[in-house]
Amino acid sequence: MSRLAAPSAHAGQAAAPDARALREVARARVIYGDTDQMGMVYYANYLRYFEIARNEYLRVVGQTYRAFEESHGLMLPVVEAHVSYHKPARYDDELVISAATFARGAASVRFEYEIHRAHAAGGVGEKLVSGHTIHACITREGRVVRLPAELRAAVGLGDEREPRRDG
Repeated sequence: MSRLAAPSAHAGQAAAPDARALREVARARVIYGDTDQMGMVYYANYLRYFEIARNEYLRVVGQTYRAFEESHGLMLPVVEAHVSYHKPARYDDELVISAATFARGAASVRFEYEIHRAHAAGGVGEKLVSGHTIHACITREGRVVRLPAELRAAVGLGDEREPRRDG
């Protein structure tokens, strides 16, 4: 199953995703409505592309977000988001969206993302954006609970937890 590289040895720094761990989960074409006055994808729209990646990543591993909510009565709201902008995407670019997961704790999961411009021949081109989101697992009442073992197994997390790097 997809994995990320081991965490950085530097305190407080997040591990960089291992490019081999990221898997392509979706492609999207930039529409005019996603661009700003300068003709580039508006910065906040990359978070929408990250959401596409999360949903499609879960679908690829056999779990849909809708089924997860309905069967477990749980939700995975974003509690942290980070985006690094490397190069702009523009109207009509085809984007290759990749994602990977790793354990963040018993009640959370971290998704890593990269968005590349597709080559005309269909391959993956230059990296445009990278980032991550962290999601807490909560009940409909807002109580934080452990991620169900079924979901942890589906996304390749097992019982592992990311080491704390806060000190």
